[in-house]
Amino acid sequence: MAWSLRPHQPPRSVRFHVYTPQEVRELLGRLDLGNRTKMGQKGSSGLFRAVSAFGVVGFVRFLEGYYIVLITKRRKMADIGGHAIYKIEDTNMIYIPNDSVRITHPDEARYLRIFQNVDLSSNFYFSYSYDLSHSLQYNLTVLRMPLEMLKSETTQTRSESFDIFEDEGLITQGGSGVFGICGEPYMKYVWNGELLDIIKNTVHRDWLLYIIHGFCGQSKLLIYGRPVYVTLIARRSSKFAGTRFLKRGANCEGDVANEVETEQILCDASVMSFTAGSYSSYVQVRGSVPLYWSQDISTMMPKPPITLDQADPFAHVAALHFDQMLQRFGSPIIILNLVKEREKRKHERILSEELVAAVTYLNQFLPPEHTIIYIPLGYGQVHQKMISLMDEPAVAPQCLYKLCNVLDRLNVIAENVVKKTGFFVNRPDSYCSILRPDEKWNDLGGCVIPTGRLQTGVLRTNCVDCLDRTNTAQFMVGKCALAYQLYSLGLIDKPNLQFDTDAVRLFEELYEDHGDTLSLQYGGSQLVHRVKTYRKIAPWTQHSKDIMQTLSRYYSNAFSDADRQDSINLFLGVFHPTEGKPHLWELPTDFYLHHKNTMSLLPTRRSYTHWWTPEVIKHLPLPYDEVICAANFKKLMVKKFHKYEEEIDIHNEFFRPYELSSFDDTFCLAMTSSARDFMPKTVGIDPSPFTVRKPDETGKSVLGEEAVSSSSDDDSGTDREEEGSVSQRSTPVKMTDTGDSAKVTEVWGEEHNVVQPMKEVYGISLFDGISEEDLSIYSRFVQLGQSQHQQDKSSQQLCSRCPDGVIKL
Repeated sequence: MAWSLRPHQPPRSVRFHVYTPQEVRELLGRLDLGNRTKMGQKGSSGLFRAVSAFGVVGFVRFLEGYYIVLITKRRKMADIGGHAIYKIEDTNMIYIPNDSVRITHPDEARYLRIFQNVDLSSNFYFSYSYDLSHSLQYNLTVLRMPLEMLKSETTQTRSESFDIFEDEGLITQGGSGVFGICGEPYMKYVWNGELLDIIKNTVHRDWLLYIIHGFCGQSKLLIYGRPVYVTLIARRSSKFAGTRFLKRGANCEGDVANEVETEQILCDASVMSFTAGSYSSYVQVRGSVPLYWSQDISTMMPKPPITLDQADPFAHVAALHFDQMLQRFGSPIIILNLVKEREKRKHERILSEELVAAVTYLNQFLPPEHTIIYIPLGYGQVHQKMISLMDEPAVAPQCLYKLCNVLDRLNVIAENVVKKTGFFVNRPDSYCSILRPDEKWNDLGGCVIPTGRLQTGVLRTNCVDCLDRTNTAQFMVGKCALAYQLYSLGLIDKPNLQFDTDAVRLFEELYEDHGDTLSLQYGGSQLVHRVKTYRKIAPWTQHSKDIMQTLSRYYSNAFSDADRQDSINLFLGVFHPTEGKPHLWELPTDFYLHHKNTMSLLPTRRSYTHWWTPEVIKHLPLPYDEVICAANFKKLMVKKFHKYEEEIDIHNEFFRPYELSSFDDTFCLAMTSSARDFMPKTVGIDPSPFTVRKPDETGKSVLGEEAVSSSSDDDSGTDREEEGSVSQRSTPVKMTDTGDSAKVTEVWGEEHNVVQPMKEVYGISLFDGISEEDLSIYSRFVQLGQSQHQQDKSSQQLCSRCPDGVIKL
């Protein structure tokens, strides 16, 4: 696709022309012919391919000309409703001006190295047809807006800032419908916004590819053959972004350090369509304590002292932060504070006391039904009673009693949080929920609409670093929400999930990867304490790993964080190189770059009492960003796409007909699966992913490890899988049907009941209608499989006797 435009004109006067593939070939042919050294010469080409790219990250300029940043490699990480989400694998920076007109600058190379220190191949994600900067609830809420209302509003405004992709079935007029949606992105979670700023008003918006930074993972939960995709997306904020000790607290605009929005999406993969499929999502947030605070790292120590940098008696910065959250998530805003509140030596307690004072002050001006809920939970005081803060309106009304461990208390908190906020689901309640109502389901909060449910409000979790403790707390809340999501889609009969099940182990692995990734980005190492640590089931080898992660984090904070912070400031456009002004490496601090009001003589302040945006408070508990109103419609403009466009063609993206690949390498088979990666490889087990897997009679646990069958001296026994292997059980079996039960007979003759008899379930026997000739053919193949299995075993034993693994004759 190419474009033609007139430079230096406002957006309304820009005229675009989209070239067809035939026109592109003809244009390139003319350029090739016109740039040859000699007319008619076939040996030398006048046009050659410099690079092939999947998208444009943006343009950047330091002290010389502009560079273009291109995506040259990508990898599919998730699929939501047929929309592919890709991870950037490799990029290429190309200097645009010709070398003949290039005026070199001595500091250009250094700026280029600093910019490239932001590794774009490390957890940056994009999608051509799905808005990753918004939640699924936002995307599908806008998607379900009445089309006629949308059309009537958009005819009065520009028509190219809101895209609706077509699909069959939603809109009957003209035989077209809405396939996907891309609107104005939420720039807080876009990391290349500054790189696209120079071209966003001069090129066609299809060339604008907005990128998020954080984590994206997807796994398959197989429920009796029914595939359910569990997706986890984490969006890191690009505001006040940085590394662990260099970015703490909040800036003057209410943006906090290490702010991450985590969304878990559940979808029935048997129907991949936004219009006909079943989707559910739940969102929660982590972020630093919204105060002016920092830690002195001039003398490195394990726990640098915490200091409050500015006195803020009217909670100005906290008011700005919670106003943003009310606008994006609605009410209630629930704070789960994991910072310690009882210490012999005052350290973390400084933040807890100041946060309680700020929330108490802000709540006295909010309506009682929309006050901020504050829940204190210090991991260090598990053996003590739950701390209650009198009858202040900032305190959660729930009374938590003394429980045996921190996860039990988190489980109680999670139930209350999910009941208050609810979750998003795009379909009405199932008839079974109405026929057999559950007590917990009837108490569920949120907003019920004719097409499903909406999440109103959000849980905001924080500790000092927002890494280890926060990830475990978010996992517990997410596990509780996952149970409600599965129940809403009719996949379980009770909204409850237990540990030691395949479903929870799969979900726990997703959150472990999520926590490790975010911890590496902010803290410089993987998680130190995990869910198994708090469950007291972590192996002894985990302690040595924890020590190494602590040392890695300490080294990163001491020696590499300053360079990483400079790279982030340059990449996000916080610092712009300018001739005649100090360079980035010459600044003693970046405080003034992130606190813009320090440079203004007359900073504007909001009211100390009416600290919220008036439009936001009117629509609570609904988030103002999702309310159908004239102000939001000005940002939503309609533009139709054909459903067979290259970037949204589901068939081509899934099967890749233009590549040489095998079916086993396709995304749906390569992703983590509960049946393949977590279900024990033994015969006769319950195949349900919601069955608790307890240690077997031999004392060997199947939790967190590969399931190992009981050992046998017979060579025909079960093969032991290599550590980390995910291959299926390779022992051949014989199928028999006695008419009243279906059984599986292993090669050594032992019988196990696997499933209910087919005669009882389906009314037919396994071998009904099968001829004797077919049965004889099947039995011969079974014998061939047995002999081949024994031959492979003997060859493996023979190879293992040789030191170099080669048979020598």
